[in-house]
Amino acid sequence: MRRTRNLVLMIAAVGVLGGGVLVARGMTGDDPASSALAAFQQAPAATSPSPSASPTPTGPSPEELAAQERKKRVKALDAALKKYAATVPEFSIAVYDRKTGETYAYRGDEKYETASVVKVQVLACLLLTAQDRGRKVTSSEDALAKRMIRNSDNAATTSLYSKLGRSSAISACNKRLGLTQTKVSSSWGLTKTTVKDQVKLLNALVDTKGELTASSRKYAHTLMSTVAEDQDWGVPAVAKAGEEATVKNGWLSRSTESGLWIINSVGRVTDEDTDVSIAVLSHLNKTMPGGIKVVEKAAKLTRTHLKY
Repeated sequence: MRRTRNLVLMIAAVGVLGGGVLVARGMTGDDPASSALAAFQQAPAATSPSPSASPTPTGPSPEELAAQERKKRVKALDAALKKYAATVPEFSIAVYDRKTGETYAYRGDEKYETASVVKVQVLACLLLTAQDRGRKVTSSEDALAKRMIRNSDNAATTSLYSKLGRSSAISACNKRLGLTQTKVSSSWGLTKTTVKDQVKLLNALVDTKGELTASSRKYAHTLMSTVAEDQDWGVPAVAKAGEEATVKNGWLSRSTESGLWIINSVGRVTDEDTDVSIAVLSHLNKTMPGGIKVVEKAAKLTRTHLKY
């Protein structure tokens, strides 16, 4: 009786420790203790439930989604501009978005004669020169600059161009502003440039970390946002209600191209949500109005597809 009682106690203890229940037949072998121990050894060990794995992120990140969307828009814009280009004289266009830091360019490395858009380069060089000499623009320089930008006055441009040091001086200023695809001509209107360089120049006029001081940037903005009414075309056609546009246009009936027209427009469109620089260069236009229509349509296509 004592052995049986001890065995029952041992089995009960094993049952508690093992977390399982031993059935009565485990006590019926030749050696009750061995049978009980065998049952304990064969019983599955109690285990704690495995912690569930932490969920892993699935799908693209917001940055990847934005890049995918940008790629789709660029592809659609490329196709739209290519289709339009097949129906009109030759043009190139670039858009630099300061909010995203991205530049879009269609035929961005093609070189065109600037006509009067070179006057923005002359203005920038005037401002840099005044800064370097530790002074403001003089009253006579101010009068010339206003006529040059607001009215596209050629005589005023020639005067400033000469005072600054002609092509070598303008070229040196361009280098400071990061223009690498522009070759200044001794006949300033025949300077050759690309739309990529032109949006670089436009951005240099507003870059708070660039070469131009705050007062110089404000001066350039004031002139380019107050051009004569008859010259308020091109880039401003892209602006929506409430947005501000700055612009400098160029137009020239080129004798070397059978009297066909160079029509160019460079400028910026801004508000709280939009901050872009746009440059459109074209040539071989049959008429000036026809060329204006080309550059404005091309600019509008960039807005439609890039959605800035």
